[in-house]
Amino acid sequence: MSSSIIGRCHFVADSIEATGTKRRTTRWRSPRAAVIPSFHLPMRSNEVKNRTFADDIKALRLITAIKTPYLPDGRFDLEAYDTLVNLQIENGAEGVIVGGTTGEGQLMSWDEHIMLIGHTVNCFGGSIKVIGNTGSNSTREAIHATEQGFAVGMHAALHINPYYGKTSLEGLISHFESVLPMGPTIIYNVPSRTGQDIPPRVIQTMAKSPNLAGVKECVGNDRVEQYTSNGIVVWSGNDDECHVSRWDYGATGVISVTSNLVPGLMRELMFGGKNLALNSKLMPLVEWLFHEPNPIALNTALAQLGVVRPVFRLPYVPLTKAKREEFVKIVKDIGRENFIGERDVQVLDDNDFILVGRY
Repeated sequence: MSSSIIGRCHFVADSIEATGTKRRTTRWRSPRAAVIPSFHLPMRSNEVKNRTFADDIKALRLITAIKTPYLPDGRFDLEAYDTLVNLQIENGAEGVIVGGTTGEGQLMSWDEHIMLIGHTVNCFGGSIKVIGNTGSNSTREAIHATEQGFAVGMHAALHINPYYGKTSLEGLISHFESVLPMGPTIIYNVPSRTGQDIPPRVIQTMAKSPNLAGVKECVGNDRVEQYTSNGIVVWSGNDDECHVSRWDYGATGVISVTSNLVPGLMRELMFGGKNLALNSKLMPLVEWLFHEPNPIALNTALAQLGVVRPVFRLPYVPLTKAKREEFVKIVKDIGRENFIGERDVQVLDDNDFILVGRY
């Protein structure tokens, strides 16, 4: 066998002296790393006149993790979705996360996912930054979805760490290094959902890339301060902590669920200086929103406000009637004029909701 063929098979021939004779053996050698820098970017464009850079994303203070509304058959309700995004723009949000946890990207096919990103860019990309959640626990899927997301014009990508199967710290680094070259990226750390913290060593390694826009951090304000003191941009991922994160710990802003409902008040928290009274006023709403796993309460609230149809893709189901009644009181206490939509808030009966398992 020729030496070139042996090399391709990753075997190395050794000559060993044994009992006066030479015998030929083979020794396995691990192949070189399969990821070649930039080799996996066939959809990358060299066009720069409309390109967004990481610094453009770093400046954003209020980013809404936008809800995805549905029609009774479970398909996207793009008319309601457009209304939601327009209301975010009108009330001062600077960016939207499309197909994130709140937007139920985990319940979408990748075709739906990329279509919604492209639709958002096409309709609103000139008015608000569109950040597509193209992360996955599969590096292969994350690479492919991110290529497609940037190809349809998203301004930045949101990437979570591989969940369920998880990986080593070196695996985390390799995963993020596989997607960072494609464009501006926010890394999302939420151990309560992934079962694995992304430690500072990984983020500090990723910060060497000019494409790291920053981190959506859900661990807490000590971690926020650790990053911001080292020049790494952080958005709070916890609405209940975001005001203190912004004004006491150096966070740039928040990636918010609550801003779906009260974008103007959330903008005031991020732009208007320290306002403990407003922050306290919003706490009952924030606590209500996260009584059950997000986005259950948000979906319920938006239906009660009449801005989306009361349709849930399973496994999400609406909050109990008692919690729906509690929401009506919260709206009245904060002021209906501060919430999106124009209809009076309603309790809704159980049979008003549609639960869709196949769509």
